[in-house]
Amino acid sequence: MKLVLLGAPGAGKGTQAKKLIEKFGIPQISTGDLLRAAVAAETELGVQAKSFMDQGELVPDSVVLGMVEERLNQDDCQQGYILDGFPRNTVQAEALDDMLQSLGMDLDMALSVDVPLEDLMKRLTGRRTCRECGQMYNIYFSPPAEEGRCDKCGGELFQRDDDREETISKRLEVYNRQTAPLIDYYREKDILKSVNGTGGIDEIFANVLSTLGL
Repeated sequence: MKLVLLGAPGAGKGTQAKKLIEKFGIPQISTGDLLRAAVAAETELGVQAKSFMDQGELVPDSVVLGMVEERLNQDDCQQGYILDGFPRNTVQAEALDDMLQSLGMDLDMALSVDVPLEDLMKRLTGRRTCRECGQMYNIYFSPPAEEGRCDKCGGELFQRDDDREETISKRLEVYNRQTAPLIDYYREKDILKSVNGTGGIDEIFANVLSTLGL
C-alpha cells in the first residue's frame, strides 16, 4: 500500500494515518518529522534546510523531496508507506511522481478525507486546552462537565491563538488555494478515492478500510 493522504486541517487524517500504521505496519512519512529529524541529526540535507529556516524562509521543494527520497529508500518502506503532508501542491506532486517512478514506487492511491467546512470550523475553533494539565476538550463535541473548567484538575480552559476563528479561516484558505487542487490532479490520474470524514474515529476508519477495498 503506497498512499498519499489528503485532507484539510481538522479533517482527522493524522488520526486515520496512525490507525493504518497500527493495522498494516507500514510507516507514516511526515515531512515535518523528516525536517526536524534531519536538522537534529545535522545531515547534509538537514544543514541545508536549517540555513533556510534560520532566515525565516521556506525550505525549497528540492531539499524536502531529497529527504522524502532518502526515507523511501529505507527498508521499512519497501512494503508500503503513507505520505502525510506532502505533496502540498501540484508542483510538488509532479516532482514526487517523477521521483517515485525512478524508484519504481508509483503510488497506489491518493485518499482524501472529506469533512464539510462547518464541521472543520467546529473541530478547530471549538478546541480548549487546560492551562494546568494540558487536557484537550471541544466545546461542541467533547465539552467539560463545567464550562471553562477541566474535568481532571479543575484548571482554567483557554483557546489557543492558533485555534481562533480568524487564524483557522486563513489556514483553510491556504489549504483551498494550494492543496485542494491536488484532488483534481490525482482524480485525473485515476488514483483518487474519497472517504467521509464525519462521525466517530472507528466509524471513519471502517470507511477508510472499505474505500481501500480491505
